[in-house]
Amino acid sequence: MTIITWARSRGLQQQAERGSVSVFAVIITLVVVVFFGAVVDFEQVLEARQEANTVAQEAARAGAGQVDRNRAYTRGEFVVDRQSALRAARSYLRASGYTGTVSTAGRRTIRVRVLITRPARFLSVIGISTLHAEGAATANLTTGVEGPRQP
Repeated sequence: MTIITWARSRGLQQQAERGSVSVFAVIITLVVVVFFGAVVDFEQVLEARQEANTVAQEAARAGAGQVDRNRAYTRGEFVVDRQSALRAARSYLRASGYTGTVSTAGRRTIRVRVLITRPARFLSVIGISTLHAEGAATANLTTGVEGPRQP
């Protein structure tokens, strides 16, 4: 093999491999961008979940503070006024700009579940357009300095 033949064959090999690193670089860059986007969007979900829990706790407290005054004054029993509690918790959610469900559990407890939906920033590239987070809280009516009475 002469030097000219060797140089020509070497040149043909290099031309055949041209662009192969570019494809690899594009794929790796795409994977890194999608991973970065997933991290950013999942952090957003964690933040929304914390926010939903906080709002649910506040709404539950607002509802649990609604004492049945008639029963408290006539019998000395402190229980949640079911209708007022539901109204107060729903009103808190509405005033805060959130949606959720409110229910009572027993005579002294109120439960609130809050749902938050946010648009995905980066994951929409792969077809995930919205992110959902849920928070829940339960509040018990407590009276007096020492806390709730044991039944």
